[in-house]
Amino acid sequence: MNIFTELQNILTGVITTLQKDGVLPAQLDLGNVRVEPPKDSNHGHVSTNAALILAGHAKMPPRELATKIAENLADQPDIAAVDVAGPGFVNITLDAGKFHRVAKSILTHGKDFMRSNQGANVPVNVEYVSANPTGPLHVGHARGAVFGDVLANLLEKVGYQVTREYYINDAGGQIDILARSVYLRYCEILGDKVTIPEGLYPGTYLIPVAQALADKYGYRFHGQDASAWLEVIKPFVVAAMLRRIKEDLALLGIKHDVFSSEKALRDDGRVADALAQLATSDNVYTGVLDPPKGKKAKDWEARPQTLFRAKNWGDDTDRTLKKSDGSLTYFASDIAYHLDKFQRGFRQMINIFGAEHGGYVKRMVAATRAVTNDQAHLDIKICQLVKLLEDGKTVKMSKRAGSFITLHDLVADVGKDVVRFIMLTRKNDAPLDFDATLVKQQSRDNPIFYVQYAHARCHSVQKAAQMAFPDHDFSPSAAGTADFSSLDDPAHLEALYKLSIMPRLVESAAEMREPHRIAFYLLEVAAIFHALWNKGKERTHLRFVHAEDLKRTQAHLALISCFQIVIAAGLDILGIAPILELK
Repeated sequence: MNIFTELQNILTGVITTLQKDGVLPAQLDLGNVRVEPPKDSNHGHVSTNAALILAGHAKMPPRELATKIAENLADQPDIAAVDVAGPGFVNITLDAGKFHRVAKSILTHGKDFMRSNQGANVPVNVEYVSANPTGPLHVGHARGAVFGDVLANLLEKVGYQVTREYYINDAGGQIDILARSVYLRYCEILGDKVTIPEGLYPGTYLIPVAQALADKYGYRFHGQDASAWLEVIKPFVVAAMLRRIKEDLALLGIKHDVFSSEKALRDDGRVADALAQLATSDNVYTGVLDPPKGKKAKDWEARPQTLFRAKNWGDDTDRTLKKSDGSLTYFASDIAYHLDKFQRGFRQMINIFGAEHGGYVKRMVAATRAVTNDQAHLDIKICQLVKLLEDGKTVKMSKRAGSFITLHDLVADVGKDVVRFIMLTRKNDAPLDFDATLVKQQSRDNPIFYVQYAHARCHSVQKAAQMAFPDHDFSPSAAGTADFSSLDDPAHLEALYKLSIMPRLVESAAEMREPHRIAFYLLEVAAIFHALWNKGKERTHLRFVHAEDLKRTQAHLALISCFQIVIAAGLDILGIAPILELK
């Protein structure tokens, strides 16, 4: 039950009535008419901007039109009061009965209470993580991994057909460097004394890979020129690193549906085909780019190169596809990759990038538009940096130096659920501090504990009620038969209103690609629950269990079940299992 969708339908009916009465013209665009929670909770439960949007069509002041809308709304079922505020907002207060029916709907549908068909089964591709397979995933990767995974969960909840994808950057110079780094470790295992030169990967995480290489090939490549082993070792080490990446992601509860290879795109001619397609549509030319301002770009040369007309598609400058020596840029492969997604049926694509790739957004959006003839939409979300703190001190991370906190170590230290929740306690485009010391504390300052504690407290109330009334069934499936009339205190109605907005919140979080809204919402729900718990200590009628009054206890336990269902549903979207008891 989405109260905002229902009110939107009621409002549409009122507008139709005003059209029949001649107040509004027959043809109207209602696309910008909103029905949403008011910014100020003192202004009721629902607010609409309809009068402000339609006043021009009615040729009357917004407040005058708002008054006519309010008069028509006042007679509708479930509406207790309608007020006109400010320049012409219409604010609606719902009656208690409406929220009692919301509670019954939550109890009837359980965690599916917030599902919708907003996505209409449209296929959407969500690509996330896509870290180079040159080392283990670290704390920074964890943020993009969680963001992408929870966004995919959100989109599924509102009816999209979601494919989770990982793009393997297994072509190019960094794979050569990786193979050479492993080869040195391989020689070290076979008895050589080696020094890892500048520019190679010195991390000890490559030693197990080198050991596996030695186990398989023995001394076959020892002392040989790179021409004898490089092309053999490259796929071996990429496969080994990818296995580790998948294992680390599994620790975080993440599994991708598709792994796409850049090397495969190049080897089977799909990159060449994509560039040929761009050339056919006059989006490729040979030229010399102006030198970039400030730091020199890696793909800039003062010589003719093969360029993409990116400026024609909204970018700031044209972009290099092939360098003057004929070698492909990574950008060329990325274009082929997005054409491949399009050819697999995706018109909606979402990419999750790390902060270091912010400058890549415009060119990729431009290229996707061009190579699909504007038939596909690419939305790129940037996840800003994560600063890991321990005892208030920043933990430094450097892959090339081989000293960094891996995702595996972080999950082992604080747990999967903690990592997933904390990564969503800031909007993705804001930096995030991850305090590994704080999240181990059982206090209100630890957000995941605060939410889980609310769910566990719900369970403890259910146990207390069962002890008081051992012959009664207080399960959520039975709670829908309760008489909700005793849930009439403002604190009860505030709680029910907050629970009732979840379907709209899930839809808006999916539409705006902002999964952090779910974490924020759960914190708000937990705060309301804990506040209600504390109020019951002083105001006996707010207590959940009334040993002398089964009817009142049933109603309050039904509310408890609603809290428990909504918290569990939100945690389910976040990929977190709710707990029944705190250790």
